[in-house]
Amino acid sequence: MCNPLTPAPFRATGSVEAGRGPSGRKAYPPAPEPLPVPVMDNHTHLDFPDAGPAVSIKDALDAAEAVGVRGAIQVGCDLESSRFTVRAVEQDSRLLGAVALHPNDAPAYAERGELEEALAEIEDLAAHPRIRAIGETGLDFFRTEGEGLVQQRYSFRRHIDIAKRLGLTLQIHDRDAHEDVVQVLREEGAPEQVVFHCFSGGEELARICNEEGWFMSFAGTVTFKNAANLRAALAIADAGRLLVETDAPFLTPHPHRGRPNASYMVPYTVRAMAELTGRDLAELCARLAGNTVQAYGSWD
Repeated sequence: MCNPLTPAPFRATGSVEAGRGPSGRKAYPPAPEPLPVPVMDNHTHLDFPDAGPAVSIKDALDAAEAVGVRGAIQVGCDLESSRFTVRAVEQDSRLLGAVALHPNDAPAYAERGELEEALAEIEDLAAHPRIRAIGETGLDFFRTEGEGLVQQRYSFRRHIDIAKRLGLTLQIHDRDAHEDVVQVLREEGAPEQVVFHCFSGGEELARICNEEGWFMSFAGTVTFKNAANLRAALAIADAGRLLVETDAPFLTPHPHRGRPNASYMVPYTVRAMAELTGRDLAELCARLAGNTVQAYGSWD
């Protein structure tokens, strides 16, 4: 079977297209064996331009479906990508969406005096019936510091409020900020459904998520050799709180780390999760699919 994400079969077609990366990008990895039970990719960025060859939304989702990934959550990080997300979910029924201002983008909107207007538009976009989450939002202490953290916290609190008022899931970006993210969630009162996108904590955060009933969405990072903390967290995570994602085009799982990622790569991570936890693959897939519907609702 030919690689479903090689340049030849792909043409950037349709009214909404994934970004075209610069020439010379590495090729997409080979397709994995299909999963025995279909799952969903809980977090992807179809509009990001730094992937490999140009791929249309339809082709990307066709490639995913061929290996047992029957749907995905397309995620916005600013106004432009959130608008794209709304257009994308209208184009293909295999997509649901999330819209938000990324914690590293919120300070820039604030500096321009545009944060309130941007938050108002996010709330308007979130009213679309196929937008099921506010995200990704949260805190990032890796790339933002100083006064920017004040705006991050304010934006995070505002996103929590929007999610609660609209009855939507909250999808969290948490980088080097575990304690502070948990503190804000507890102070504000978390929405009914909370997802830690690209879960990056260890056993302590996993225990908190178990206790609070928050979802932990594992990406290809759990397969990385230096990710012992993630594997320890996965080992104690409540099976009813597990999700899987790509965060494509980033975080391609082992053994293809460093090459472009896409939703069709989910099976590599799912198989690693099954092996690491000793769970039957089909049973894990069924649980992941059920958890995803619990977190975001039905794709139908």
